[in-house]
Amino acid sequence: MSCTGRHIALMNGWEDPMNAIIDDVRSEALFASDVQRSQQPTPELIRAAVTATVDRLGESGCAERVAQEFGEHPDCAIGRMRWARGAVQMAFA
Repeated sequence: MSCTGRHIALMNGWEDPMNAIIDDVRSEALFASDVQRSQQPTPELIRAAVTATVDRLGESGCAERVAQEFGEHPDCAIGRMRWARGAVQMAFA
């Protein structure tokens, strides 16, 4: 899809599902990384952490870490995932 086509699609309320999948993987990778919200990470640090974590754990490994944390510490995991999703949207905008 061209940039213009993407712009029109977003204006009509449609988002490319592939982008949503990529954002999910990135969010899981940031969640599974050692980066903490309290570090106030820069977009560069977030992008580097996502890349390094996916390289180290793979997409499945990131998802497994997320599932484990939600199983063991659901109260903390919710906040961390909320932060990770927002940080990924900001860093990869």
